[in-house]
Amino acid sequence: MATQRLKEHLYEVIFGTETPAGRRFDLFLIAAILLSIGVAMLDSVQEISSRYHQQFFIIEWVFTLLFTLEYIARLYCSPKPLSYARSFFGIVDLLAILPSYLALLYSGSTFLVIIRLLRVLRIFRILKLMRYLRDANVLWRSMLSSRRKIFVFFCSVLVLATIFGSLMYVVEGDKSGFTSIPKSIYWAIVTITTVGYGDITPHTVFGQVLASMVMVTGYSIIAVPTGIITAELADELRRDRSAKYCANCNRSGHDNDAEHCKYCGAGLNP
Repeated sequence: MATQRLKEHLYEVIFGTETPAGRRFDLFLIAAILLSIGVAMLDSVQEISSRYHQQFFIIEWVFTLLFTLEYIARLYCSPKPLSYARSFFGIVDLLAILPSYLALLYSGSTFLVIIRLLRVLRIFRILKLMRYLRDANVLWRSMLSSRRKIFVFFCSVLVLATIFGSLMYVVEGDKSGFTSIPKSIYWAIVTITTVGYGDITPHTVFGQVLASMVMVTGYSIIAVPTGIITAELADELRRDRSAKYCANCNRSGHDNDAEHCKYCGAGLNP
């Protein structure tokens, strides 16, 4: 019984965003996350790191041990530990503590603690901003709906880049910096995307004509993925307005005759 009461109390504090203790815990956690990220950023500045590296090292490990204990506590008090571990926040919580341990094997990986910034997304739940998460779900579903079209588009772009890069390799050759087909494809991708680093440039007349064709092609196709996602987003917004949504998990996409959420099982609002 004592163990069960301890689990319930921990669950109320750690997962209970509706309780005063839960809010205080989440706000403390977010402050610790921001401080940890600030330490990692300052440690990357050479002038500051050379003076305070030892102090930053100790502070970082204090935060790491704190977050490790918190992750273990979440697994301990969660009714379904495996479900939590597989959830988005569960994976992020795990990734937030791994870089410090990996740094013992691979130097420099400690700066990956910036992943902890994703944990700040919990502030949406604390400040009652779940409607923004609902909007994010709409955007995410529209991107998923357009993934096949986007995949076909990128495959087409890669084919064009390969063709243009190979032609430029034949036209320009080693003297102009096009030392291989892969490097020429790199130039074609940089040019099609209108980035234009300028590290490799054509010098012959035929090469400049071909480069002009690549530039015009880039301007012609650069708006295609934006149009695809925009069209899917408009369709998703239209479906979202007409479909029922769940007030508990703020996810929509249910059938019009559904009475319970297919994600969390709560009753649906009309």
